[in-house]
Amino acid sequence: MRLEDLRPSPGAIKSRKRVGRGIASGHGKTSGRGHKGQKSRGSGKVSPGFEGGQTPLYRRLPKRGFKNVNRKFYSVVNIGTLENKFSAGDVVTIEKLMELRIVRKLNDGVKILARGELTKPLTVRAHAFSSKAKEAIEMVGGKAEVI
Repeated sequence: MRLEDLRPSPGAIKSRKRVGRGIASGHGKTSGRGHKGQKSRGSGKVSPGFEGGQTPLYRRLPKRGFKNVNRKFYSVVNIGTLENKFSAGDVVTIEKLMELRIVRKLNDGVKILARGELTKPLTVRAHAFSSKAKEAIEMVGGKAEVI
């Protein structure tokens, strides 16, 4: 088989519907739009939420809650992960966390959380710390520095 021998299967290609080309074509006069009504007009579009004049669903449902536009979305690192990946006395920075693929995407910053145990003193530099994580880092002789 060669590239120039390739052909679509019989019946796979249909000619496009040519509307408004006379009554004999089968798509003449009203061009397949029927008689009168909104959808027969030139600009006869119905908006997606329109329900024929009935109050649409999106207006019938109650408004609920709100979205805080100032919310910070942190990439999370647990102290148990720091225990496994770093040795005693190391300085943990955002760059090192990215390099070791602990943090894949830096959103609004990195937050250190207290899940797991920490036994070695580390200097951790991050954008935010939970109070328990800060306490755990300082308890073993490390430092928690907010960037």
